[in-house]
Amino acid sequence: MAKAKGKTAGGKRSAATRYRLRLFVSGATPKAREAIANIRTISDRHLEGRYELEVIDALQQSEMLRGQQIVVLPTLIKELPLPMKRLIGDFGDEERVLIGLGLHPESEDK
Repeated sequence: MAKAKGKTAGGKRSAATRYRLRLFVSGATPKAREAIANIRTISDRHLEGRYELEVIDALQQSEMLRGQQIVVLPTLIKELPLPMKRLIGDFGDEERVLIGLGLHPESEDK
């Protein structure tokens, strides 16, 4: 029998839920590198094998900024699962990132 995707009966997302993330950064600056590293670390830890991360350099693909209405960098867009969410900053606060992604920080599960 196949596992159901999405939310479980208790309202939490199932382990099969896939995440599509787009991270907009400004070149290879230290802040951009830090944001990329932080998102990869958090995603690897909490979404292992269940996420797709696209990193977009706003300096090279500025037309995408207008299309996505991005005015602050770095910006992370969670496209899937819905609802879509936007997070800004260096993503160093793991708990805030998890909440922004719609995940429950481990401390709440205890």
